[in-house]
Amino acid sequence: MLTAQTELSTDELYTKARTAAFDEDNYGKAIALLKQALAKSPDYLEVSVFLGRLYTFSDSLPKARMVFEEILQKEPGHEDASLAYANLEYWNSDSRKSLSIVNTGLEKHPKSEKLGLLKAKVLKDLKRFDESRGVIDQLLKVNPKFTEARSLLGSVNSSAAKNSFGLSYDFIYFDKRFDDPWHMASINYGRQTKLGSVAARFNYANRFTTNGAQFEVDAYPRISDLFYAYVSGGISENKGIFPRYRAGFSLYANLPAAFEADAGFRFLAFSGSTWIYTVGVGKYYKSYWFNLRTYLTPSPNAISHSYSFTTRYYLGGADDYLSFKIGTGISPDDNANSVSFDPENIYKLKSINMALGYRKLLWDTNVFSFQASLENQEYAPETRGNQLSLSIGYSKRF
Repeated sequence: MLTAQTELSTDELYTKARTAAFDEDNYGKAIALLKQALAKSPDYLEVSVFLGRLYTFSDSLPKARMVFEEILQKEPGHEDASLAYANLEYWNSDSRKSLSIVNTGLEKHPKSEKLGLLKAKVLKDLKRFDESRGVIDQLLKVNPKFTEARSLLGSVNSSAAKNSFGLSYDFIYFDKRFDDPWHMASINYGRQTKLGSVAARFNYANRFTTNGAQFEVDAYPRISDLFYAYVSGGISENKGIFPRYRAGFSLYANLPAAFEADAGFRFLAFSGSTWIYTVGVGKYYKSYWFNLRTYLTPSPNAISHSYSFTTRYYLGGADDYLSFKIGTGISPDDNANSVSFDPENIYKLKSINMALGYRKLLWDTNVFSFQASLENQEYAPETRGNQLSLSIGYSKRF
């Protein structure tokens, strides 16, 4: 009699599971409660969908897939299950499978805004931009106030642009090391090709009250769904202002669970040559991106090294974020300091640096950026100074 009175119903177990998951942040407890609920009511699909979502959130992806497959066998095209399952595959870089799940869901629920919006996102990820725009246009015809769809439309239009033109300017101030500030300006043109993006850039700098110029070409060729590369080269006649020659290569791998790793080298030629090796690992988590990187520079007596940690908080699409970076040492990819790799600079820079940045997409195809950085350098034995850098940039896609 006492057991019957205290035994919880399916709905009560479901409510307690939601409390455990959302209020207590205890997925294990919530999953156990949902299993009890399903033991009582195995066809309670709303409970099954929530179980699949919790498996997804706790990275138990095979279990989540099994749950969603069982729901869709019982009710093909179930809206919430289709949405949750398609999101799982989309988040884990299988957009083709995600699209198949979404399409089946839309066959049963053609007016579903959530499924329609996800389909547009998946088509954008597959670079089927015209189809993505068509889905969004239909969503906005039905609901002109669908702000998420309108925001996505701007992102699709931006991604569909094959050309870009950009300008940037850097101002570098030294409190002790140099009497005069440095100035740097760049103009670049980029193009999306079938093999990946390619960009040409002309750099101008005024350092040590002397002018210099450099020409660079960067490319990001796609090798497969798993790998892509970074290939770069540059040339300058002003070896004291820019490297006489520079080259770079990195191989990137898109890994499971939204991880990314890369390894490569940089080559700089001034009066002598310097080889630098780099390794990095990145991770996307919700609205954040984290990256840890090191540069290693061998010399006859030792290996100098620098480290940096970068994080971004995405406010919207890929071009809407705040960034923060902190690190030690210098980077060969930083044009403001790459001249420090000149072997004629006998004392190797020791530094601690940090930077704050903001990037914003406006009117679908215009990108504005701003960054402020502060670097405390030991530029000679027992002698330190500060370097303040301000950077602004603008690019137009068309």
